[in-house]
Amino acid sequence: MLHCPREIMRKITYFRIILATGLVTAFATSLTPGFVTAALAADPTGDWRVQDGVADIRVAECNGSMWGVVVWEKVPGGHDKNNPDPAMQSRPTLGMPTLLDMKKAPGADQWDGQVYNAKDGQTYTAKIKPVDPDHLEIQGCVLGFLCGGETWTRVAGPIPSSPANSMAKGAPKATGALPKTGAAAPKTAGAAPAANAKMAAHAATAGHPADSVGDICLLPDIARFAH
Repeated sequence: MLHCPREIMRKITYFRIILATGLVTAFATSLTPGFVTAALAADPTGDWRVQDGVADIRVAECNGSMWGVVVWEKVPGGHDKNNPDPAMQSRPTLGMPTLLDMKKAPGADQWDGQVYNAKDGQTYTAKIKPVDPDHLEIQGCVLGFLCGGETWTRVAGPIPSSPANSMAKGAPKATGALPKTGAAAPKTAGAAPAANAKMAAHAATAGHPADSVGDICLLPDIARFAH
């Protein structure tokens, strides 16, 4: 049975209205808090309290890789006493790199690299993955097995891109292996004042005393490799 042109045009008009309504609904859904939360969940930068609460780790992107450094200790004055290098066992744990050169995994909100565990003085292959905006999962493995992990809780928000990232462009690449976990704890004197001010604000948000570490990308042990 043939339909008249007027009826056909009316059906086409209805179809266009329904299609447009669907697109608007989809766009509105993308602006809901749930969608925004999911988008923010992929940012691992910021200050994170380890699961047993003894330290905070600052994670920041340094020239394309994620690095993590101890920026607060529940019991101040800790030293890397379990380091296998006796010469480094007096190294302060404050300012010590823990997450080393973690690269973004293709197609996943996950970063792969290494983690230094001061509790046993060993370095493990590791991965970090944001669970949601306030929780970060970390898992470390020995030779691909004997894996263990824990969940860290956010204590300060995501960190803006470091000035060191722009400084790194065009800078000569460092040679050699990853920074040794026994390297001496670096000083941050002379670091960019603006960057340190931002980090101090993060520390204040977390209820910490004045931030003595600052922009971790400017720490010599990270800068010489990341730049």
